[in-house]
Amino acid sequence: MTPPTVSTSEELVGTTVVHRRYVPYSHAHYAGNLVDGAYSLGLFGDVATEMCIRTDGDEGLFASYADVQFLEPVRSGDVLEVTCALVRAGTRSRTLDFWVHVVARGEATDERPGSARELTEPLLATTATGTVVVPATAG
Repeated sequence: MTPPTVSTSEELVGTTVVHRRYVPYSHAHYAGNLVDGAYSLGLFGDVATEMCIRTDGDEGLFASYADVQFLEPVRSGDVLEVTCALVRAGTRSRTLDFWVHVVARGEATDERPGSARELTEPLLATTATGTVVVPATAG
């Protein structure tokens, strides 16, 4: 396996990672099939891990969140698009912006328990800024 190419900080900034995830009904914790906010934070960890692998050849470690905003509900039956963008690259730290958009929503009824629809306009459900750290580059 070839080691990753070491990039400069300027080359890393702007890198994005996008995941799509279906939210299973087993994750509903509240009335109305609502899913707790920690679900989005877990997804942010997943895209951050891929970001670190792609940019640094290491899974990295999540260090902190600077801001988290829960703007719209996430419900079981939703399809989420989770995006991570690298906005700053230091020697070992990376600042990442995150977004969760609901792109499809389950609309189960007694008559149609599997009913769902793609949303015309995705709903911005959760945003955050976070910091990850990666190992120092071997030199």
